[in-house]
Amino acid sequence: MYFKHMRVQIKRTFNGWRIVSLLGAAAILLPILLVFLSIFETPNDNWLQIKRYLIKDYMVQTIELTVITGVLTTFLGVSLAWLVAVYDFPGKRFFRWALVLPLAIPPYIAAYTYSTMFSYTGFVQKTLRNEWGILPKQEWITLSSMRGAVIIFTLFLFPYVYLITRAFFEKQSASYIENARLLGRSPLSIFLRVALPLSRPAIVGGVSLVVFEVLSDYGVTNYFGLHTISTAIFQTWFGMYDVESAMRLAAWLMIIVVGMFILERFLRSHRAYSSTTSKSNPLVPRRLTGLAKWSASIVCLIIWSFAFFIPLIQLLAWASWTFESIWKDEFFSYLYRTLYVAVLSTCMIMIFSVIVGAVNRSRSTFSYMLSKGVTAGYSVPGAIIAIGVLALFLRLDRIFASMYHGLGFGGTPVVLSLTVVMLVCGYVIRFMATGYNAVDMGFEKVGRKYTEASRLLGMSFTRTFFRVDFPLIKGAVISGFILTFVEICKELPLALLLRPFNFDTLATKTYQYANNEQIYEAAIPSLLIIGISFTSVYVLQYLDRK
Repeated sequence: MYFKHMRVQIKRTFNGWRIVSLLGAAAILLPILLVFLSIFETPNDNWLQIKRYLIKDYMVQTIELTVITGVLTTFLGVSLAWLVAVYDFPGKRFFRWALVLPLAIPPYIAAYTYSTMFSYTGFVQKTLRNEWGILPKQEWITLSSMRGAVIIFTLFLFPYVYLITRAFFEKQSASYIENARLLGRSPLSIFLRVALPLSRPAIVGGVSLVVFEVLSDYGVTNYFGLHTISTAIFQTWFGMYDVESAMRLAAWLMIIVVGMFILERFLRSHRAYSSTTSKSNPLVPRRLTGLAKWSASIVCLIIWSFAFFIPLIQLLAWASWTFESIWKDEFFSYLYRTLYVAVLSTCMIMIFSVIVGAVNRSRSTFSYMLSKGVTAGYSVPGAIIAIGVLALFLRLDRIFASMYHGLGFGGTPVVLSLTVVMLVCGYVIRFMATGYNAVDMGFEKVGRKYTEASRLLGMSFTRTFFRVDFPLIKGAVISGFILTFVEICKELPLALLLRPFNFDTLATKTYQYANNEQIYEAAIPSLLIIGISFTSVYVLQYLDRK
């Protein structure tokens, strides 16, 4: 009887859904683990030179860029979220969703655009010289080095903080803000003493996304000539053809990310805020009057213009100048490859997210560790994932070498390492968290009562999922699909590092044009990326309103 009970328990614990989840989590964590273990391998001569002369500067510039960008995006995102959530002013309905649109423009495209606009021969300085007779100092007006990167990252990444914090202000902290108003607190006092402490988890969540994007970036930092660990990985890989040293650099970057996680957890452990009730009412905005209402509209208009409208108009102008000479049938192949890889990767991510999300509903220690494992990739910069995936596929090729030889591929083949499978694998690891978090939130909203009723009626776990659970979370799955699809279409580092030979996407083609100083020619593929992202963001906002 005891052994029969044990067999039943093992069958429940290790059913097919959990086995698939465990295998997927292992596949996601394995490349990351390979990168970390590279620290303990014997270093080569290149690494000794990098360690002695370069790594200190790499780490200092990486930390400096991340900290400054994090502070500025926090200030801008939280300020706009407070303004839009708490007050009513002309144009608020438009700016509420329009301030999310900067996410449709990848930062590396914005860097090329603004750097050219503010250069000596660009539109801004030519207008100042020719129309107004103003000769500005070059060191003040041109975008370059650290200042240029910080401005670009702040303008085009603040929506991460804005979106999450605005939702928190509108739904979670409404009763506290209303009570503070009734007690006669000034708006500034409410913001500093009530709203900010309560919204700290939301702000940290948004800033964490910004930090991950900055650490993963290669296009902006390389264009502005910054020596970060991410650019060093590319230079070591493509310049020195030294994968081992690139893996060590990736491991150091991973240590920085883990250190930031530990620091954030330590700071948050000293102060906690929680609600005394599960009920929450939407916040009633206070109407601004006089000069204040027009000032709020102007501030939102200026930020939206610089973060979306102006670069979009400039790219459209450049595209009109170069369309006849640049537009070729091969752009359809770039578009097809971008959509093909993005759709394939997103479908795999959403299928696995749904499986893990269904398993995670038990809220056990196993499910908690599983959820952390499958979402670990998003907190790891793309360059690290690329290095880990490449190392994994090279080892797999070595393991299967004898089989390849028998199939006639030669003595030392690299079959898997030259296919699009490696790129798709990198995308799945990197953006698994985007799809999973959307699915997990969908499961939390519908609860467990329908699932439990179905199981009590004798339905199996699988049948219950397809007949009961999936129809209820369909909206969350669609939202997760759109978010993941947009992120993959914009991703540059993984595409550059893991794409097969002669396999260009819109992102890599844009980078090639800009890297060759063909900024005007880069406008067309940039607009195609922005068009895909804009459509996806608009559909997502429409679903949110529904």
